[in-house]
Amino acid sequence: MAPTLRRVVALAPLRLRVRAGQGAMDRPVRWVAVSELEDPTPFLEGDELVLTTGMRLGPRDAQPYISRLVARGVAGLGFGVGLGHDSVPPEFTEVAAGAGLPLIEVPRETPFIAIGKAVSELLAAERYEELSNAFAAQGRLTRAALQAGGMGAVVERLAREIHGWAVLLDESGAVIHAAGAGAVEGTHLAGRELGRLRASGSPASLALSGPYEHVIVQPLGDQRRIRGFFAVGSERPFSPVGHTVVNTANSLLTLSLEQGRDRLAAVRRVRSAVLRLLLAGDRQSAEGILAAVGGGLPAGPVVVLACEPRDEEAFYDMLPGFTAPWGTQVVVLAAAEEADHLAEVAAGAGRAGVSGPVELSQLATGLDQAERALASAAPVMRFADLAGQGLLSLVDPAVLSAFSSSLLAPLREYGSRADLVESLRAYLACNGHWDAAAQRLGIHRHTLRYRMRRVGELLGRDLDDPASRAELWMALSASGSTGPPGR
Repeated sequence: MAPTLRRVVALAPLRLRVRAGQGAMDRPVRWVAVSELEDPTPFLEGDELVLTTGMRLGPRDAQPYISRLVARGVAGLGFGVGLGHDSVPPEFTEVAAGAGLPLIEVPRETPFIAIGKAVSELLAAERYEELSNAFAAQGRLTRAALQAGGMGAVVERLAREIHGWAVLLDESGAVIHAAGAGAVEGTHLAGRELGRLRASGSPASLALSGPYEHVIVQPLGDQRRIRGFFAVGSERPFSPVGHTVVNTANSLLTLSLEQGRDRLAAVRRVRSAVLRLLLAGDRQSAEGILAAVGGGLPAGPVVVLACEPRDEEAFYDMLPGFTAPWGTQVVVLAAAEEADHLAEVAAGAGRAGVSGPVELSQLATGLDQAERALASAAPVMRFADLAGQGLLSLVDPAVLSAFSSSLLAPLREYGSRADLVESLRAYLACNGHWDAAAQRLGIHRHTLRYRMRRVGELLGRDLDDPASRAELWMALSASGSTGPPGR
């Protein structure tokens, strides 16, 4: 904040007298400019106290001279008397009064440099006061952050510091804490602006100004991830101190969120260790460790969910109960009656495989079922449904394809004749009945017998052995249709 013109004129040693514009004396004075030019405005920025002796100015210059100063936005005009003019020309006083520009008479005994020094000292004092206020506010915010429920305390302290309102929101825009008069309306306003911040692609602040309110919306986090948002609003424009206070609150809130995330990450590592103990059959140790960090295991049979969420960090917040990282997956242990609901939630956040109900002593079986179901999930698959699709659905497609290619290769390479493969397919489809298989192929049964002997020789397999038949059927199923072959 800069000192006002009223405060400058009130300095008794300067012996300044107001001749016009008494109603505009609360304008800030950000500098003192001395000029004897007929038009000093090219060298001004606004909010200056312009000092002149008027040695080049006559009565007819009053209107254009003061009009230019008003258009430039100066704080006031100091007219030195005793050199060019014995007193302030009445034309200048009249024009200044009409324009609402403060006109100050500077006596001969007051050098212009004394006014410049006085304003400089006031500016330095104001700056020191600003810095002192900023440090004090930072201290109050830091002490608030150290209290229980630190984020809420910071939000409440911030609202008081800026004499307005403050709102803390999570990543989705839901309100975590709000304080100050107007916080409800501010929440709605901030919510409308979050889309613009998200669309920017990187954390950036947003400032809005209106006739009756000034608002700042800022993200909390870093370039990698936005952890949340907070918004503040005040009837007055934010001063440099105000911006410093807001930025301090941003840092404290971000730190609090990061510390909370670090604690959650540590808890997840503990739960991962608990899961390993459960899989090893040490339930007693697992429950003891879990109780130390807070939480428990579902009672009775559990359903295991193996999940691949799009946003793992947000996924943990969506699911209650026991969750733990497991390699690239998140494992969830749920009571049987909650499994369907949690599966829907997991499906909405990514992919999930769901086991059948198992006792905790059989957790390894449940996890294996969930992971097998996850391999076919789009976006969710239950092991019971997967098992209903047949034995082949339980085998990794890549492994099965390699097995099929390797096993059937001798038949496909034999004289480039495909009839051995199709003959074998028909023979197995008819459960080894020669007549039925030969009829499907449209050949004589003796021809089929010859082909099957050749198949057995090429593959080194006994086609009367049930295990060999099963393997060959799986290989054929992986290589193409298992329906009746055409002629």
